[in-house]
Amino acid sequence: MKPVVDRTSAIEPGAILLFACVRNEAVRLPYFLSHYRKLGVDHFLIVDNGSDDGTVEQLRAAPDVSLWQTTASYKKARFGIDWLTWLMLRHGHDHWCLTVDADELLIYPHHDTRPLPALTDWLDRSGVPSFGAMMLDLYPKGRLGDAHYEPGQNPVEVMPWFDRGNYTIRLQPRHGNLWIQGGVRARVFFDTSPRRAPTLNKIPLVRWNRRYCYVTSTHYVLPYALNTVYATDGGEATSGILLHTKFLDTIVEKSKEEKSRREHFENSDLYETYYDRLIANPTLWCAQSSRFVSWRQLEGMGLMSRGGWT
Repeated sequence: MKPVVDRTSAIEPGAILLFACVRNEAVRLPYFLSHYRKLGVDHFLIVDNGSDDGTVEQLRAAPDVSLWQTTASYKKARFGIDWLTWLMLRHGHDHWCLTVDADELLIYPHHDTRPLPALTDWLDRSGVPSFGAMMLDLYPKGRLGDAHYEPGQNPVEVMPWFDRGNYTIRLQPRHGNLWIQGGVRARVFFDTSPRRAPTLNKIPLVRWNRRYCYVTSTHYVLPYALNTVYATDGGEATSGILLHTKFLDTIVEKSKEEKSRREHFENSDLYETYYDRLIANPTLWCAQSSRFVSWRQLEGMGLMSRGGWT
């Protein structure tokens, strides 16, 4: 992993940092960066994994981005986590660190009126070092490849639909983390094997310490105590949502590439049919689909919670 541009000397104490791995995300990046800047991210630390679509040039030009690049195996680096762990070890200690993918947009209670520093200040005062969020897959009404998206556009404008139900939640006793599955990917692509559907629970926001480490993506973290992002007293803990914009019109071509690269899943053979169905340019919408309106709507559906942050 080699630095392309390192501006980390500009990081100030108390800055909120965002860490991400990207590959060929030039289409998504304008809105991604804008969304997180508006939320209150101060600096982006990004690893590029061999992009050739202008991603590197776009990130290099951004004054609040530090960029590294590698062409090594994303899968062998524990899906990029090893690269990000090194950066977090060096730069993330004692900062609130947000770790997300380029197709994930964090929202949380009051995000439209209260920036991230308001949330992290409240978490600090409450003695809460980590914040959980569920991935919510968004999709368009017609065929995936027909919902044209322009760079810089809010993805929700072209893919505002989601599944409100069919979610299962289990507690993983060993690590103390939740395991959530369901949504449109379970409904459409894993209908005969729901236990193989992608995992939706994440812990994207942590008051980082150099002794910490993500284990499998951001699904759970060490030490185990950080995984308790849910209430254990019968109430509700404050939580967020990662709006998952995977199903842009670019997904059809990207699926062809990822099926060949075999870099995105632990057991790639299980996902052959998944990729084949995406390549076929399907329609994910159904009569029971819900249209996204606001975080309050998601709270009313029980998909996120204000908890004690009112």
